[in-house]
Amino acid sequence: MPVFNKLVRDKIPEIITANGQTPFIRTLDEDEYQVQLHKKLQEEVSEYLEDVNTEELADILEVVYALGTQLGVTSEELEQLRLQKALKRGGFEKRIFLESAE
Repeated sequence: MPVFNKLVRDKIPEIITANGQTPFIRTLDEDEYQVQLHKKLQEEVSEYLEDVNTEELADILEVVYALGTQLGVTSEELEQLRLQKALKRGGFEKRIFLESAE
């Protein structure tokens, strides 16, 4: 029997059941959830760096949105914060690499 011990998307237990297996799950408390979201973010970023594609990037966004919810902000509010920061400090479109400053 495979052991996963990780945070998974909400429909994964249904998918496992549909495949003829029995998932053994539990609901995390708030503290555990926060820790597991951080682990999931690391996992998703690693997967993206190993296989650069839009699906992996979308997985990262899903975790970021969940982390935002934990902090009390919606995905729309996160986007607004991102836009405000981009207006104030810029984005990364110009590919500027800062080597040093005097």
